[in-house]
Amino acid sequence: MVLVIGTGGAGLRAAIELAEAGVDVLAVGKRPKEDAHTALAAGGINAALATMDPEDSWQQHAADTLKESYLLADPRTVRTVTQGAALGIDDLERYGMAFAREEDGRISQRFFGAHKFRRTAFAGDYTGLEIQRTLIRRAGQLDIPVLDGVYITRLLVQDGAVFGAYGFDVANGTRYLIHADAVILAAGGHTRIWRRTSSRRDENTGDSFRLAVEAGARLRDAELVQFHPSGIIEPENAAGTLVSEAARGEGGILRNALGERFMTRYDPERMELSTRDRVALASYTEIKEGRGTPNGGVWLDVSHLPRRTIMTRLPRVYQTLLDLQMLDITREPIEIAPTAHYSMGGVWVRPEDHSTDVRGLYAIGEASSGLHGANRLGGNSLIELLVFGRITGQAAAAYSQSLTSQPRSAYAVTQARAEMDHLLAADGPENVRALQRAIRNTMTEHAGVVRDERGLRTGLDELAAIEKRMEDVGVHPDIAGFQDLAHAFDLKAAALAARATLESALERRETRGCHNRSDHPDMDPALQVNLVWSPTTGITHESIPAIPESISSLMEDVSTEGKLAE
Repeated sequence: MVLVIGTGGAGLRAAIELAEAGVDVLAVGKRPKEDAHTALAAGGINAALATMDPEDSWQQHAADTLKESYLLADPRTVRTVTQGAALGIDDLERYGMAFAREEDGRISQRFFGAHKFRRTAFAGDYTGLEIQRTLIRRAGQLDIPVLDGVYITRLLVQDGAVFGAYGFDVANGTRYLIHADAVILAAGGHTRIWRRTSSRRDENTGDSFRLAVEAGARLRDAELVQFHPSGIIEPENAAGTLVSEAARGEGGILRNALGERFMTRYDPERMELSTRDRVALASYTEIKEGRGTPNGGVWLDVSHLPRRTIMTRLPRVYQTLLDLQMLDITREPIEIAPTAHYSMGGVWVRPEDHSTDVRGLYAIGEASSGLHGANRLGGNSLIELLVFGRITGQAAAAYSQSLTSQPRSAYAVTQARAEMDHLLAADGPENVRALQRAIRNTMTEHAGVVRDERGLRTGLDELAAIEKRMEDVGVHPDIAGFQDLAHAFDLKAAALAARATLESALERRETRGCHNRSDHPDMDPALQVNLVWSPTTGITHESIPAIPESISSLMEDVSTEGKLAE
């Protein structure tokens, strides 16, 4: 049996592959599968189908991805994803997904920034939601058991090989001991450890990072976090909710509190259609230098666009702002600020099958690393889920079938049980939620869009103090369920992810893509490496294979004129 942890797009696609191969599989997620983070992805999914631009190719897709990664992506991973992308789209069609199509039946494809050709397939502005629904439907057809509301607290390991996992039901506290030949980790990234984030409460808290590291795996490029330029500021409980980049792509204008169209200062050629890292840095700079709004943001204005354009091209943006702020974007500008959006680093995995340092343990989706480098191309994350969901499902199936016996460890199970017992007995004065907020404040203040040595060291000092306070938490399940226990494990994950991020950001003494060091404003060729972190060995520099000439010859600056921003 293979256990899949996480029921978003990556986890479900892997589970489907396993079930189709005739392997027993169980998928568990701490959130309802219908409400996985994948469902929030709006823009589209990339594949060089050449339905709109016949000259497009997977090689050009690879070249665009590697160039935009600031040469930190692994060329082998990039090749696998771009070459396998068309099959990923075929899989979705086979499962019954309805893509937007041209009148003659071709799948429609549109531009995203820094792509040379139109290669982003879509379904309105709810592509991720449609993919999630399609995968849930296919999983149902295959009778794949999917457990919602199950929190995995620890992976079980014996002699460097995984043999299952331990966890509990968030609603009633029932404990789960799950024995498995292999485990696929698909539990997302760590962007919730910033104060303003596009992730919802209790998701992307770094669970994958903690589970993998405590099992003996390592992290790669934890410091490389993409900040999306346009997260809303109010209300506070929805701070960071995304305004789709389609708003800028359709002609939205960014202005500071003085009414200036400030992108003229930062990218006069591409203006609002510049790349995510540049627009986020521009907005951050305006706010930091005192030209931001009273709430600490900038204005995104689409009110000059025809009402019909807004209602047909930006329906989700219109409805979201109406629901959250009673704001009519056809008349009023939107107050936004950069928001932590995507973990481009993650668990260290091998490029061929996303296996880790722990035998039988794999990581996919935002939990993994290798594809995006220092800047992610919009639309690449959704195709990554499908390609590596398929490949890793096959690899886990082969590994499971190769085992002649399954070593187990009573000691490992006892440890997992004791960890939960200890937290349930914790009755200290420290509030778990307050400590989570403290981590978010520290990361926002010292490891946000722009970083420097002094701030990162201060952040590490603050984190050490928070970790000390974590020894005195109180955990109090109540009639509503065991959410407080889940929050305590989220806190442990957030602290580990924060330490990995701060230490790696300190080590990367350069500015490259999403990683801006004000004290090291230039790119350092010596740091064209991946930073691999673990709490036992610290940080090592991992060299990146050379890009094949057939791909490097296609790498060029790509015009974004008339295209949706990434």
